[in-house]
Amino acid sequence: MKKIIAALIISGSVLVSPENGKANVSLPCSSVLEPVNTGYANEKGVVLVYKVKLTPSFPRTSISIHANHLPTPSSLGEYDGYEGFAFIPNEISWRFKLYPIPVIGGPTWVGRFDEITADLENSKLEVRLSNSKTGKLGPVVLESSINSCK
Repeated sequence: MKKIIAALIISGSVLVSPENGKANVSLPCSSVLEPVNTGYANEKGVVLVYKVKLTPSFPRTSISIHANHLPTPSSLGEYDGYEGFAFIPNEISWRFKLYPIPVIGGPTWVGRFDEITADLENSKLEVRLSNSKTGKLGPVVLESSINSCK
């Protein structure tokens, strides 16, 4: 009897446990974007990820970002803005412009992208500097992972 119970527990845990490396995240969810450079104590952001149905076709995934207390882009090099950047390593990436909303103490940078059809499992979420004239992305300023999305 003890062997049967042990076998059931072991087989149940194997069948119920997620595969290694799976994000196992249910939508909607949000995650805090943390600063890459520890010298910027006030930089923070949040990313919201959820399903949207904006057309008669199947739902898409929406990513929206809200970032506060970012330094002026030009103070960090030849940059004039920020972009949201989401990617699944070695597979696909998406980038979208963040717009400054003027508030006292510096702008809040916000933006969203509603056209994702891929499963975001193991994806990375970032705020990066950008140069709108050259189209080049700069270094990561804030980052998170879909695995930390709650």
